[in-house]
Amino acid sequence: MNRKTLVLAAAIGLLAPVLAGCGDTEGGSGDGDAIVVGTTDRFTASKDEPAPVDPAYAYDVGTWNILRQTVQTLLIQPRGEGAPVPEAAESCGFTDSGNERYSCTLREGLKFSNGDPITAADVKYSIDRALAIKADSGVFALLSTIDTVETQGDREVIFHLKAADATFPYKLSTPVAGIVPEGSYSKDKLRDGFDIDGSGPYMFETEVEEGELKRATYVKNPSYKGSLKVGHDRIEMLSYESAEAMGEALESEEIDVMTRGMSPEQITKLGSDSDDTVDLVESPGLEIRYLVFNTEAPSVRTQAVRQAMAQIINRGELVAKVYGSQAEPLYSLVPATVTGHSNAFFNRYGEPDVAKARQKLEKAGISTPVKITLNYTTDHYGPATKTEFEQLSKQLNDSGLFDTDIKGAAWETFRPAGQEGEFDVYGMGWFPDYPDADNFLAPFLDEDNFLNSPYANAEIRKDLIPESRRQADRISAVGSLNKIQDIVADEVPVLPLWQGKQYVAANDNVTGTAYLLNSSSTLQLWELGRGVSG
Repeated sequence: MNRKTLVLAAAIGLLAPVLAGCGDTEGGSGDGDAIVVGTTDRFTASKDEPAPVDPAYAYDVGTWNILRQTVQTLLIQPRGEGAPVPEAAESCGFTDSGNERYSCTLREGLKFSNGDPITAADVKYSIDRALAIKADSGVFALLSTIDTVETQGDREVIFHLKAADATFPYKLSTPVAGIVPEGSYSKDKLRDGFDIDGSGPYMFETEVEEGELKRATYVKNPSYKGSLKVGHDRIEMLSYESAEAMGEALESEEIDVMTRGMSPEQITKLGSDSDDTVDLVESPGLEIRYLVFNTEAPSVRTQAVRQAMAQIINRGELVAKVYGSQAEPLYSLVPATVTGHSNAFFNRYGEPDVAKARQKLEKAGISTPVKITLNYTTDHYGPATKTEFEQLSKQLNDSGLFDTDIKGAAWETFRPAGQEGEFDVYGMGWFPDYPDADNFLAPFLDEDNFLNSPYANAEIRKDLIPESRRQADRISAVGSLNKIQDIVADEVPVLPLWQGKQYVAANDNVTGTAYLLNSSSTLQLWELGRGVSG
């Protein structure tokens, strides 16, 4: 039988303190040819997005996965769950009782890949640069609680925060806090193209055609000094136009590993095939999908319209018809298993009910059917996205209360259009920056949010988010986090749909695949090696 490996989050969490920073022990080596990894992520440097891999701009899971291999951060998320652990830093911690002063000491002997030494001044430059550029991707908002960055000598960096932020260590583990050399990255301008200079475990070589990255090669960085053990000297990544093309490449052994973008049909087939040369690894994931509403658009400006959609959509049916056992219905922006999760939308609306939806619209004086276009991206979240939106449209239209159609666009144009308010309703996915409930709420609801949404709730922004961030013990923050979710369920600026699992398929001579993706869908290429998988 094809071997299907289940990676249990709880087990990984227990092992994380022991395993963090250790490479695979089952035979990974730096010998032999490259391990080739396939993905359906597409990377393009365009007029609208000329600097896709600049840490001050990049803000999607694909480009972040490039940066996590190449640009070092002070802290890094461990293999499993748990707080970030030191990476470029030797140690980090809050130095006051109010969680407003955070200090890190760098490892001795840190160098960029070109051999130049890294000092505390480089860290300060990199952070200040991201905040000063304030890229329209919105990634700088992760660092928005920073007031000033201070250095003491060559190795100590002190962050003075505007307000208490117990999640700050997580934010320092994200690529926007990556350390870059001043000589390669302008203080006030993004770096165009795909060149990267950093101090991560790998250096980055590229093949680019007409602005599109076709092949990326990760070569072990001889100057790297951090917490990670590199399992293989050379990793290549190929980008495919479709899941089918990527699957054929695995079958023909053009690639060794298949990652993001597999179709539900492929996953089902790989899980049941008798071919014992391919391993399928399934693990819990924190990926979510949701609808975004432009709350200033005439068609959905009225809260009752958004509430009616929340009352009609049948998540269980949607998941069953499109994703099967590979996803679960989601009733909050915060996924299950994350501290602070509540089923706020189920508590507010219960089971799908067309009669209740009709009452909401009638009470608000809304004429039916309400005409709406549901917009989706054709090339960013996998091949099942169109089918998902066909099902959503059918559910709404079958109610008789809506007249919807669907429209797809490539991510290159879809993402800017959503941010610029060109869509009334559109579908998005979220792979967390870090596994804390704050990161499923603040990026959508706070000022300078990721969606550039016109929706603003003063209680959420001024009281509840700051209140939750004062709690170093995240269980103590549950009250504030739950209240935020209740407000979202009532006002519906976004509508959560489902939470997914994650999968890796690999030829069985590749080791480390159980740790290739962590719960935040962070790609950890350094885990891969050659040998005999267990």
